[in-house]
Amino acid sequence: VSFIYGNQTIEDEAAMVARVKNYKAGFVKSDSNVAPTATLADIVALKEKTGHSTVAVTEDGTVLFDNVNFTVEKGDKIVFLSRDPRAMTALFEIINENRQPDAGKFSWGVTITTAYLPLDNTKFFENDLNLVDWLSQFGEGNEVYMKSFLGRMLFSGEEVLKKANVLSGGEKMRCMIARMQLRNANCLILDTPTNHLDLESIQAFNNNLKLYKGNVLFASHDHEFIQTVANRIIELTPNGIIDKMMEYDEYITSDHIKEMRARMYGDNK
Repeated sequence: VSFIYGNQTIEDEAAMVARVKNYKAGFVKSDSNVAPTATLADIVALKEKTGHSTVAVTEDGTVLFDNVNFTVEKGDKIVFLSRDPRAMTALFEIINENRQPDAGKFSWGVTITTAYLPLDNTKFFENDLNLVDWLSQFGEGNEVYMKSFLGRMLFSGEEVLKKANVLSGGEKMRCMIARMQLRNANCLILDTPTNHLDLESIQAFNNNLKLYKGNVLFASHDHEFIQTVANRIIELTPNGIIDKMMEYDEYITSDHIKEMRARMYGDNK
């Protein structure tokens, strides 16, 4: 995956695009050699193996996605779709360097800073810190500053003194969003961010994302959330991607897209 911001790239944009076009992405087994000419702009042939983050293969050999090759432009807010939700989580884990693909590479632009909201946040709450002290672990600032970020996610009054290890699922998610906002990144990676959130919290987060000037890469099951945030759609399939600059409602009702999806998932076989 290549992230391009004007001329602020690791190599000349035109040269990189030419290299990407000349590279055939495909599945490479874990014991195969990847050609040294493989570009920095590809993540390919991802499979998943339970419990083995460095080997991306399922027990039954299921391919989550393959032939993945895309560039993120300034201003893109991309929702990633797939019939298998593990595909989006796997992609996000790879671009956050928490796991490895079977083949291919990716690179962030030199000016990009990221903040990641993972699907599983359990490890962040295995302590008894109050929410102000909990958030202070992830950035600099005084108590008032930390409370301002918690307040954006609807924590107020004595709620900020709750212990991290007794929070509900929704409260944990709101804390994780506050943590992410504290990082002041210019690219957000969100794996199903509306999980456990109530309607009021979803609306507050939705409004923030609509005003956000950076990039957003996300997955969600919430129709309205996708429709109002995303301006680009990438669907991950076992046989490549569908990449469209269009609204979500148009995407899911298009007969042309339905035909493409059937081909990419092998429904016509």
